[in-house]
Amino acid sequence: MGREAHANTGGHTRHVPVMLRRCLDLLAPALERPGAVVVDCTLGLGGHSEALLTRFPEARLIALDRDKEALRLSGERLAPFGERATLVHAVYDELPDVLDRLGAPRVQGVLFDLGVSSMQLDEADRGFAYAQDAPLDMRMDQSAGISAAEVLNTYPPGDLVRILRAYGEEKQAKRIVAAVVREREKEPFTTSARLVELIRDALPQAAKRTGGNPAKRTFQALRIEVNGELSVLERAIPAAVRALDVGGRIAVLSYHSLEDRLVKQVLAAGAATTAPPGLPIVPERYQPRLKLLTRGAELPTEEEIAENRRAAPARLRGAQRVREHLE
Repeated sequence: MGREAHANTGGHTRHVPVMLRRCLDLLAPALERPGAVVVDCTLGLGGHSEALLTRFPEARLIALDRDKEALRLSGERLAPFGERATLVHAVYDELPDVLDRLGAPRVQGVLFDLGVSSMQLDEADRGFAYAQDAPLDMRMDQSAGISAAEVLNTYPPGDLVRILRAYGEEKQAKRIVAAVVREREKEPFTTSARLVELIRDALPQAAKRTGGNPAKRTFQALRIEVNGELSVLERAIPAAVRALDVGGRIAVLSYHSLEDRLVKQVLAAGAATTAPPGLPIVPERYQPRLKLLTRGAELPTEEEIAENRRAAPARLRGAQRVREHLE
């Protein structure tokens, strides 16, 4: 998973935002009007934001991130755009409060890119990646909340099993948790390497032969739990839809089936009529509020995956606000 890959080009690193052109094309009809406001709910290293400001010179950007280091780095990147870019330290379910505070209750575009940014994956001391040893932290905002180590060391076994099954879709959850509980009694978990090794040892041979690194699902589950990602998303997507002006557009990039399912449900509900069955004519208040812009979820091209392996699991969905929601 990952928002922006590090692509090595002639000795320097550049960031490759996932499905960038498609996201811009999806939002374009709403952002080409003068004075349009677009919200990047997941600023990260600023790749999508920079592209939005460049392609839509009349647009103003509001960008959110809960990671202070990401805000600092993207602030440097977006400095040339001056007052057109407003960066805010916030979790994306705080969107309504942020817009209220900035005096922009309705916006023309919203973009979510739900992957962990490559900065977080590649910075060893953040503990997101299972490929290198690091402290088990995984907090996107390191100034708040509990770490992955605390979850592993303190949660009751039943809760750990539930988290691994629900957020990691891990079939071997019971086996892994039994090993975790046994090991944490000897010594609390502090680093990712010990957890990776434990998972390798706990899994039956057949389970190790499929689906890449056997620790991947457990790390995903811990990250979602530590950052409250699904509950935040459950609040954030409907809030973003409500913030859209009529004609405004939303684009959402997800990286695993749990996120994608949630996004799909919210957008599909907005695009459905709420009329009781059997009405000969559907009154305005029951008409759909959204029009879907993607048929199912769009996938990255093979060329893009070749250039940026972290784009592989991405799923893009988009919708347009077509009418006010009449209570």
